[in-house]
Amino acid sequence: MSERNKNRKNKNGRSFPETVEQIELDKMREREATEQERLAEEKKQAEEEAAKGVRQKYIASKFLRFFLWFIAILITLCLAWAFSRAFCQEVKIADSSMEPTLSNGETYFINSLAYRVGEPKRGDIIVFRTESDNGSALHVKRVIGLPGETIQIVDGQILIDGETYTGDDFSSIIDAGLAEDPITLGDNEYFVLGDNRNGSEDSRYASIGNVTSDQIVGTIWLCVKPASSFGIAPS
Repeated sequence: MSERNKNRKNKNGRSFPETVEQIELDKMREREATEQERLAEEKKQAEEEAAKGVRQKYIASKFLRFFLWFIAILITLCLAWAFSRAFCQEVKIADSSMEPTLSNGETYFINSLAYRVGEPKRGDIIVFRTESDNGSALHVKRVIGLPGETIQIVDGQILIDGETYTGDDFSSIIDAGLAEDPITLGDNEYFVLGDNRNGSEDSRYASIGNVTSDQIVGTIWLCVKPASSFGIAPS
């Protein structure tokens, strides 16, 4: 009841004035009703906040998954690019200068990382340019002389610091070229020959000369063409 002086009716329909106790009871009931409404409103707000928090967590989780997916794709692409740059550059054997080891027309992948973590060794088959310019042609030869050594070809045999080189079984050399006289290699120079010793243009000739370390691109490691020759490159 909103009015304190409002009369109540008994069972016979007769009205009678409210007592003090009844007024207090009505007030208490009104307070309880108000409190229940307040609690219900607070509960509703709490539920809405909880639902909002769940939505925010879901969105954050979804964004995190997308971000991690994006990072994974980016890392994969970077690794693929790095692998391609380090191991998948191609060189085609365009002549017979490395026969019988490598044949004309074969295509190989180059390991460009090999000599960034190490140095060429005697007997390595290297890929190099006659100039440091990246646009110059690629050549494939075998390392014979190392930095600081003296190379000379006498009577068809290779001499390294005056000692006969016996590291391979390739044919005797007919034309010594520039190596007819002793050639002393600089600190970053290499003397290279083709395995087809009498059919190769290499360090014996001025058109190639000694190969410097900054001209070396890498070493061959995998034959990719023709398919019948697919496999690890011969050494």
